[in-house]
Amino acid sequence: MEYTTKQIIVRYHETDQMHFVHHSNYLKYFELARLEWLSNLQISYAEVESRGIFMPVVNASLKYIKPLVFGDNFSVTVILKKEPTATLEFDYKILNQNKQLISTGNTLLAFLSSDTKLPIRCPKFLLEKFN
Repeated sequence: MEYTTKQIIVRYHETDQMHFVHHSNYLKYFELARLEWLSNLQISYAEVESRGIFMPVVNASLKYIKPLVFGDNFSVTVILKKEPTATLEFDYKILNQNKQLISTGNTLLAFLSSDTKLPIRCPKFLLEKFN
């Protein structure tokens, strides 16, 4: 399962002294893509949390290939690697306005009970959305 965001523009406050997007912002871009995709699937984090489920990121990795700079346009493609179990694993690709590969990455999210803070299986109502 794959989703690509609409075009995003790099804002000045996201850049560092070299005028490159600061490395910490790439994880924010991944989250933005993940949330946009989930919203497109009619999945609301607020609804998930109201049902007693947390979905924290438990692992993240990034590879920087080319820098984004102020004013660049880019999109993020998010790919669900496999059917969810007690975790959700995503791969990401960021492409700039020239379709050049900027960055790749991966995140692993866990399903946790908000009461016990222990892992749980992916709830059925979410599994149905992913299939």
